[in-house]
Amino acid sequence: MSGDYILEVDRLNVHYGDFQAIFDMSMRFQRGRIISIIGSNGAGKSTLLNSIMGLHKPTSGKVTFEGQDVSSLKTSEIVGRGISMSPEGSMIFESMSVMENLLMGAYLPRAKAKRDEHLEKVYTLFPVLKEKSAQLATFLSGGQRQMLALSRAIMSNPKVIICDEVSLGLAPIIIKDIYDKIKDINAEGITVVLVEQEVKRSLRYSDYSYVVVKGRVVMEGASCELLLEEVQDAYFGINKYA
Repeated sequence: MSGDYILEVDRLNVHYGDFQAIFDMSMRFQRGRIISIIGSNGAGKSTLLNSIMGLHKPTSGKVTFEGQDVSSLKTSEIVGRGISMSPEGSMIFESMSVMENLLMGAYLPRAKAKRDEHLEKVYTLFPVLKEKSAQLATFLSGGQRQMLALSRAIMSNPKVIICDEVSLGLAPIIIKDIYDKIKDINAEGITVVLVEQEVKRSLRYSDYSYVVVKGRVVMEGASCELLLEEVQDAYFGINKYA
């Protein structure tokens, strides 16, 4: 593996029983960049993420992180290596306080060593979480929940953060704020993978993009060079890839 690539998906095939969800998929994620994965519902994005995070084992192919095959590792081991995810729908622990949610992100030894440093970092990024640190997470707004989920991922001391549909259901002004903060996170050297349905925003905020249709990569390239119309044609031209 080239030293420029921190995470690679190599010829991945994934099945659920007899149903194949991912077909011979390959992607490379450059260290320190923002990479977007664009696709509609049912495109295979969640299956891909679950395979990267060790939640679903591939039928064939592999996932490598910093040159080592992690396809057979448990999720906790993958997080311990330095890959974390802010899941779709935030998926916070509603019966726990904001502070307790954040500390859950730092439960592994690698993260515990920098717990206080990362806590200060997330409070700087999202001051509202500091204000509400003692409050139960169930009372947070949708935007605050997403901030908490992203901050919990930061607490794990990651080298790569996967952001799964972080804009889902949020107001435009909140989305812009969260994406601006994702840029700040990336500026500190953390590789960010954005998984999105919204084409224009994905291209604007990322360095490199993959378009996924029905479990296959149908287009890729530097985000600034991909034409919006061509990406949208690939995104919506599902019948071409049946």
